[in-house]
Amino acid sequence: MVRGDGLLTHDLLPGEKGPQDACGVFGVFAPGEEVAKLTYYGLYALQHRGQESAGIAASNGSQILVYKDMGLVSQVFDEAALSALTGHIAIGHARYSTTGGSTWSNAQPTLGPRHEGTVALAHNGNLVNTHELVELLAERTGPAGRRTGEIAQGNTTDTALVTALLDTPGTLEDSLRDLLPHLRGAYCFVVMDEGALYAARDPQGIRPLVLGRLERGWVVASETAALDICGASFVREVAPGEMIVIDEQGLRSEQVQEPAPKGCVFEYVYLARPDTRISGRSVNESRIEMGRRLAREHPVEADLVIPTPESGTPAAIGYAQESGIPYGQGMVKNAYVGRTFIQPSETIRQLGIRLKLNPLKEMIAGKRLVVIDDSIVRGNTQRAVVRMLREAGAAEVHVRISSPPVRWPCYYGIDFATRAELIANGLDPEEIARSIGADSLGFISQQGMVEATAQSAENLCVACFTGEYPVRLPDPTLLGKSVLEVKREEAEQAALAVAAPTPTPTTAPTEETPR
Repeated sequence: MVRGDGLLTHDLLPGEKGPQDACGVFGVFAPGEEVAKLTYYGLYALQHRGQESAGIAASNGSQILVYKDMGLVSQVFDEAALSALTGHIAIGHARYSTTGGSTWSNAQPTLGPRHEGTVALAHNGNLVNTHELVELLAERTGPAGRRTGEIAQGNTTDTALVTALLDTPGTLEDSLRDLLPHLRGAYCFVVMDEGALYAARDPQGIRPLVLGRLERGWVVASETAALDICGASFVREVAPGEMIVIDEQGLRSEQVQEPAPKGCVFEYVYLARPDTRISGRSVNESRIEMGRRLAREHPVEADLVIPTPESGTPAAIGYAQESGIPYGQGMVKNAYVGRTFIQPSETIRQLGIRLKLNPLKEMIAGKRLVVIDDSIVRGNTQRAVVRMLREAGAAEVHVRISSPPVRWPCYYGIDFATRAELIANGLDPEEIARSIGADSLGFISQQGMVEATAQSAENLCVACFTGEYPVRLPDPTLLGKSVLEVKREEAEQAALAVAAPTPTPTTAPTEETPR
């Protein structure tokens, strides 16, 4: 359902979209607790990971109820909705679409039938072998199986495929154990049936997933910040290739697949909240260290270091600390900008980024500025920022980026632009600087970025910078957000062709054939 939310939008630059997160997931098993409200606040903490739709599934031990809709967590849920989600198990999801369009039918958690009961599933990440999973489902159930569960209702996500493939004999634990080795790509699953909570992570551990402890239960979440908001203490990360089961007997885990860690480095650069910890490392400290290294690698004489709020703030602090150039707030961000379906007028659109950011003229007039941002995708945002700062009186504008040039798309859950649209794919830094109107431009080196995370380079995925993908990719025609919509259309056309009546041959009338 598409409806206006009355909020202003920051998506005013034509064709511009920064790196978008895949999703945030949350799960809780806590008898005696208000699990729906815990999940609501957990999703609230993960809202930055997805803003298109939100949903919660809850079980009271005998049935599962799902409530989901398009919009932000605070827009989808109210007291009445949460009070209806009773029980001791819940899972939640905040979505940004990477496979399947942004529609209500694709919102999560998904719900599906099983031989024994029901399964609900929430997914963070993106699978790269959805075409194989479609064929696997057809092998197991026949062509009609493609139209079971939420797939029958129009869901075109890899998550719906996984949900349908879990409809096998035996326990859900057995079904997960059997299915997980068939999946390729990035996945952090929180899954539930009527009696248990499950969590699973791909062998590469591309997306983060953590385990927390409540006084009366357990929590799994995409980031440690979600544990903090609901009062759960951090226990550990879910290991790459691990499956966890939590039921009335307690918690047990199993290493379903051999781990081959390749955590996404962009979680440290941009995706995760700064108050999150990944692999024992503070994301905020990683970003500050990126700023320090950026200052050493790309020094410049200037009067003031300013961030592009808020994504560039920690790196700007680090740059200022290392360079000795004062740190200041040169732009003010509208804190209440959010998603909307209300299109701005042409007059407002021409103002571009000013609805999101506005310069503090008294801070920047006549000054040589160092502007820190986390990444450049198409370059439209940086171009608008540079123009805005010059109009406000900046003497010089030097742009510094706390990640290397993004030259390759991500197929594991970050929705970058296509490779043809990535500005760094066709231009070197000097050419990009001229394109965005900056006096100079500097990117942190890949080595500097990786060292700032305090992780081993062998354990990080840097494919968006290098094009070296840790999980084998299929033919490009089998990748993309709309791959399952295309396959569905092809199947429907084939079905129509089979069902169409065979035309009866006709002949032209002759003298012997009555007209």
